[in-house]
Amino acid sequence: MSQHEDREKVLQAFGGKKGLIDSGIPAVIFLVVFNIADALRPALISAIAVSALLTLIRLARRETVQHAMSGFIGVLICAWFANRTGNASDLYIPKLLTNLGYGTVYLIGNLVGWPIMGLVLGPILGENLKWRNHPERKRAYTLASWLWVAMFFTRIAVQYPIYRTGNVNLLGTVNLAMGYPLFIATAYGTWQIIKNAPAIPTER
Repeated sequence: MSQHEDREKVLQAFGGKKGLIDSGIPAVIFLVVFNIADALRPALISAIAVSALLTLIRLARRETVQHAMSGFIGVLICAWFANRTGNASDLYIPKLLTNLGYGTVYLIGNLVGWPIMGLVLGPILGENLKWRNHPERKRAYTLASWLWVAMFFTRIAVQYPIYRTGNVNLLGTVNLAMGYPLFIATAYGTWQIIKNAPAIPTER
């Protein structure tokens, strides 16, 4: 299997370009409408509507709806938190909790010798769990997983103090800045580490 094919598989595992769009656009719409209307409810409705529309477009075009659907459910959960309290900043609570959860899982995985990147990408790249018997390959998956640990906990370290201030615009902007760019950078770093690690025979 070529590195190009592997790269495409890794990209799809992280949601692909469409997955990033489906999860990011509703957040942008929320901030725009919130500032224009200066009200929480219209902003929440707009974000939900856009997310639902993206999901319907994927269905109509018979494209993969997994990430669009998960994004839609995520928007609903975030909206529920904000609507329940009436505090726009609470829209970001589920995202902070998600980062905490993922960061903890990736951290524990590395500490016990089962890097999550190996569990996720091994089967996708045809290695399954063979990498556990190849020290250099396992080391690569462990190092790649540390990138994700750093990403998740950096988001929390930066965004939680802003959440405490109640500055919705700053929190939303930072959330976006640490969303797409940081995610793409981490995924790229992961691919660079994995592709440069010695390959092992794949199962047919």
